[in-house]
Amino acid sequence: MTKDRINAVKAVICQEKDGAEFRVEVDGPVYMQEFFEMVDEIRKNIDNINNNIEAVKKRHSSILALPQTDDKMKEELEEIMSEIKKTANKVRGKLKVIEQNIEQEEIANKNGADIRIKKTQYSTISRKFINAMNCYNTAQIQYRDSCKARIQRQMEIAGRNTSNEEVETMLESGNPTIFTQGIVTETKQAKQYLKDIQARHNDIIKLEKSIKELHEMFIDMANLVESQGELIDRIEYNVEQSVDFIETAKSDTRKAVQFQSSARKVFDVVFLNVVFVEENCLCRCFFNSTHYNINCD
Repeated sequence: MTKDRINAVKAVICQEKDGAEFRVEVDGPVYMQEFFEMVDEIRKNIDNINNNIEAVKKRHSSILALPQTDDKMKEELEEIMSEIKKTANKVRGKLKVIEQNIEQEEIANKNGADIRIKKTQYSTISRKFINAMNCYNTAQIQYRDSCKARIQRQMEIAGRNTSNEEVETMLESGNPTIFTQGIVTETKQAKQYLKDIQARHNDIIKLEKSIKELHEMFIDMANLVESQGELIDRIEYNVEQSVDFIETAKSDTRKAVQFQSSARKVFDVVFLNVVFVEENCLCRCFFNSTHYNINCD
């Protein structure tokens, strides 16, 4: 019987020592699946916006590098800009839905931990969206400035010198004919310059509309940036701290596994010694009892 106990303990010890991996598995339902699916969809939309912004920048560079305007390339640019606008409005709508849901859950006094998680995700994804749209706005403004400089150069070549302020005033007037006043268009080259000036002016008018729409979007999201900015900073700090903690925990776990392995070896030896002592005691008791019975007989 004692031998069976020893073999059983050895089997358990060997089985535990043979395990090379230590994993913790937690069973349970998918946590707030619909919410995280929406967040993931928003992230993908923002990634698409960023990709389209890079495409817009390339089209800007190509258009500015051409000596004359390319209608096909401008159409491609407008299609990409339209796609950005469509996706941005979709993202903004979904963010508003999330914001309203969080407010309703706070009023209903639902699980505080769930609300904090949703707020964190909402703030992070909102900041990512705002950064993307800010990058797009910067690209639009830079392209506008480049078109403005191009118009000024073309006007100088055509024989009309203007300052930056004068060109800006002309652009604000919205009247394309103001650029052709005082310019002689007798030569073919001069006519081409004027055509290019008018095309650039039309581009700027469209850009002004796009920039205005972006400005309205920024105003709509301004309260979010102001109220959630500090929270985002705390989130980033906590993430960094969590990474450091995980690395420390990995090191401590390896040390614990090594200690546990050594402790099992000690336990094995101690247990065998205890069993050995127990058997000796049993043998002595049996021997003494037998000897006593013999003497009684």
